[in-house]
Amino acid sequence: MEPITNPHDRFFRHVFSQRDTAADFLRNYLPPAVAALFDFSTLEVTKDSFVDEKLRQHFSDLLFQVQQVDEQPTYVYVLFEHKSFPEILTALQLLRYMTQIWDLSVRQKSRFIPILPVVVYHGRAEWRLPRDFASLFNLPSPLKEYCPDFRYWLVDLSSMEDSDIKGEVLAQVALLTLKHIFQNDLGVSVHNMIPLLVELSRQATGLQFLETWLRYLSQGTDRIGEETLRDVVEEVASTGGVTMPTLAEIWTERGYQQGLQQGLQQGLQQGLQQGLQQGFQQGRDESVRESLLAGIEIALEIKFGIDGLRLMPEISKIQDVDVLRVIQRSVKMAQIPDDVHRIYN
Repeated sequence: MEPITNPHDRFFRHVFSQRDTAADFLRNYLPPAVAALFDFSTLEVTKDSFVDEKLRQHFSDLLFQVQQVDEQPTYVYVLFEHKSFPEILTALQLLRYMTQIWDLSVRQKSRFIPILPVVVYHGRAEWRLPRDFASLFNLPSPLKEYCPDFRYWLVDLSSMEDSDIKGEVLAQVALLTLKHIFQNDLGVSVHNMIPLLVELSRQATGLQFLETWLRYLSQGTDRIGEETLRDVVEEVASTGGVTMPTLAEIWTERGYQQGLQQGLQQGLQQGLQQGLQQGFQQGRDESVRESLLAGIEIALEIKFGIDGLRLMPEISKIQDVDVLRVIQRSVKMAQIPDDVHRIYN
């Protein structure tokens, strides 16, 4: 499988591909009646990748196999929806993924295994889309029974209170960070995480997670200042008993070597600032693009409703922010969705 380039995907996959963290997440966020069916001590990541080239930009490709309490194997698929807008075709994308898994079952002459699709969402816009596949169609009643249908389970982090975020410490930090990554209160939220971060720093795998967490904050957002993040790092280091050189090494190993090497020679604090600056600059471009996409999504929904939102899968693939600015302006003048479509085609 080719590497995932989006920082949100990368962060989510790193955290939730760990068996214990994934089990903790599913235990806490699946519907209680569904969670009660599974023995989460048997959870394991499925190595096979069923996602084709066109789908890989939408999926972080996390597929778990878990035993039911009656020892019947069941697959649980976790989809990370990292965009800042709801995706109207999520059910269709999931169905394509599921059919690829079942096609493999046919080729291997094995029995069909049920798949539970779970969508994790943390965008700014409220997820108001229907969660069943049949809602993509406008069917008269006599035809509805001939239309395939299923529902996915949505975990909408954006609609939760911070106090509702549950689970082990690592999962709490990861989910709180995802929840606030697009919000202007990210700096306050990160400060509030300090007790959790201190606890993590004292765990055997805590520094490895802090490495991933710091890199994600530097590349995935521009909503937290360098000084704020540096203050948090210093407080975690002093309170948790972690030496600053150890945290500096985290940055060095993840692409901030030049700034940190200078910091080790001229003073650790100055070096951290230079290292952080490099990371923040990389994140700003992606943040501008995410903001434009969010604005386009809202404008299309207000003006054209669901018909306008059908353009978002294509628009979200556009990397050029200048083109996105043109699209955003064109929505105001467009009479029908096709007018917008012609602009970027």
